[in-house]
Amino acid sequence: QVQLVESGGGLVQAGGSLRLSCASSGSIFSIITMGWYRQAPGKQREQVAAITPGGNSNYADSVKGRFTISRDNAKNTLYLQMNSLKPEDTATYYCRGWGRSRDYWGQGTQVTVSS
Repeated sequence: QVQLVESGGGLVQAGGSLRLSCASSGSIFSIITMGWYRQAPGKQREQVAAITPGGNSNYADSVKGRFTISRDNAKNTLYLQMNSLKPEDTATYYCRGWGRSRDYWGQGTQVTVSS
């Protein structure tokens, strides 16, 4: 069983930066696609960014140019560097890993951006 544990959330002022991390307990990390999702109160969960095992990434239009997803397969860790944060980025951020008939989610980490 793979566990995903997010960290790095917190309270930051608009324009600031945060770096989220997602540590995986399983060796399957290196062969599955990983992604970050977020869910704001009263809204549906949405994909923020995703990255393939080979490093190809894509982003939601709302975060392009501000967020960067990366992965370290040797450390089984996924990252999300978030710059120029806006109040509308406030949400619970979730790490997800999927592929090979598997689908794993972390418990989430709260990001709050004050104006």
